[in-house]
Amino acid sequence: MISRASKITIIGLGLLGGSYAKGFFNAGYKVTGIDINPDTIEYAKRMHWITEGGSDPSLAEGSDIVISALYPMTFVNWIKENQHYLKPGSILSDVTGIKRKVIDEINEVLNPEIEFIACHPMAGREYKGIAYADCNQFEQANFIIVPTEKNSERAIQTAYDIAKVLKFRNISELTPDQHDNIIGFVSQLCHVIAISLMNISDNPKLVDYTGDSFRDLTRIANINEDLWPELFICNKDNLVKEVDDLVNQMNYLKQQIIDENVDEMKRLMVQATARRKKFGKR
Repeated sequence: MISRASKITIIGLGLLGGSYAKGFFNAGYKVTGIDINPDTIEYAKRMHWITEGGSDPSLAEGSDIVISALYPMTFVNWIKENQHYLKPGSILSDVTGIKRKVIDEINEVLNPEIEFIACHPMAGREYKGIAYADCNQFEQANFIIVPTEKNSERAIQTAYDIAKVLKFRNISELTPDQHDNIIGFVSQLCHVIAISLMNISDNPKLVDYTGDSFRDLTRIANINEDLWPELFICNKDNLVKEVDDLVNQMNYLKQQIIDENVDEMKRLMVQATARRKKFGKR
């Protein structure tokens, strides 16, 4: 659980880590930041989002709550090398976009006196770096907590507290399998579509002809090429299935166009519209 007396440390002050730091600062909490980029640390200090910071992992000593905003496997390696700085009884959490592999690897090496509760803030932008940090995005975002049988009620409640302090709109719980299955569809497949669309044509004049539909569909093609291959590979069983399902659905619609089957095209469009309207009710 979190109180304003809690020592909170965030490892990795990029887009999400920086947004977390800003959100905690706005809520009156003190945060320590760890990042390998001295310019990032200086920026966070200048904005008063962190009270102390640097690249030294020992800054995490004495922390009650440690939140990793590192890439998945970088997070795992950081814990392998530096968990001796974490005090017994502390809560470790994360923001990573895949869970099964991260949870398994962290719990395999983690000191049993430290508890890891996995979390996934469904927020972010198509840009990277602390300069784009914005905690206001959380107010329209979902927050997923991914507990396992190893987690205590105290750790789960701490995850809820994090989400509430940062003002996330909606908080849910999923198992690791459920999380990675759903994320393969609602997040990773969308990025596959955007990447694919932007690689179909190299017409330099497209920008002069496109409307909102193309811009909306391809916004997330402005992508972090260091992070997303890792996310794709760590969830490849789910993602490959979703890509296959998409190809089958597109081929089905393609056949209706070839056959000039207006009634079936209308049915698909009405069904899609009805399903999409549910998003507007939240």
